[in-house]
Amino acid sequence: MGQSNKAQEVYEVLLHQTTNESGKASIYNQLGRIKYNQREYQEALTYFEKSFAIDQKTLPFNHTNFATCYNNIGLVYKGMGDYPKVLSFHEKALVIQQESLPSNHPSLGASYYNIGMVYCKVDDYSKALSYFEKDLAILQQSLPPNHPNFGGSYVNIGVVYENMGNYSKAHSFCERAVQITQQSLPTNHPDLRKWRKNLERIKEKL
Repeated sequence: MGQSNKAQEVYEVLLHQTTNESGKASIYNQLGRIKYNQREYQEALTYFEKSFAIDQKTLPFNHTNFATCYNNIGLVYKGMGDYPKVLSFHEKALVIQQESLPSNHPSLGASYYNIGMVYCKVDDYSKALSYFEKDLAILQQSLPPNHPNFGGSYVNIGVVYENMGNYSKAHSFCERAVQITQQSLPTNHPDLRKWRKNLERIKEKL
């Protein structure tokens, strides 16, 4: 918390010294991130909205900065538990990214993941699966096959299948997650321990 407070003080000083509008937008964004990490969501939202308002005046409507703004605001609403608004802002970010980024860009994968997680939260598992599969497809195009990021992607899909009652597919994906993670992470890594427990839980349902 102490480091965050120091960073906040620095950014507030910079804010008062900065006359450039785009510079102010960047500082508001950083202050929003600090408040988000402190779970002070209303203050975070205020800073992100100030950054967004400046960008609206200074940037073209489809600039990738807007996707970042929308995603940041979406994460704040996630912290607040307002999932319809989370979904709305992540979808706005995705539209901009689809227009401005290559189809295999990691930022697109992150947006697919974000939207998939929202659908999981509201128990719409078929839509969650669709977005997690899109995220996985981007990973497959951009990373080596034993990269640890695949572990999380396979687990996401496996848990969705578990919630849909398809325990065979759930087991298959969670098993792949453990196999990849065993190759790329230390044996005592918390992700590996967690995913082994997932696999054991699903085995009991087969």
